[in-house]
Amino acid sequence: MILNGLYIAIGAFFGAMARFGLSNFSKKKYPFDFPLGTLLVNLIGSFLLGIINGKEPDAMWALMLGTGFMGSFTTFSTFKVENIELHFKRKWKVAAMFLAVSYTFGILLAFAGMQIGYHLK
Repeated sequence: MILNGLYIAIGAFFGAMARFGLSNFSKKKYPFDFPLGTLLVNLIGSFLLGIINGKEPDAMWALMLGTGFMGSFTTFSTFKVENIELHFKRKWKVAAMFLAVSYTFGILLAFAGMQIGYHLK
């Protein structure tokens, strides 16, 4: 049990650092209202988690990569808060586009990732 927690913690450390780096890079490079950093990490995360799940790794790698890394790399809570902030700022078109792109392409990329993962077995 302790070893499982260690695998998750190691993955989570690297996932959080990757999210922080990618989000900050995108905010500095593209400073506009659309939450591009959150969109990127969630779409990339959907695709990578699809690959991981499709490949069906052993328990250690599933915990480290799936639960740890991807769990801290992707951000459902920030996604929701940014949508609410766009609503309060009355940026409804941006909010609608953010929701539509996030959900549509997130599901499609997760599906594509799973298909790739199945073929990597």
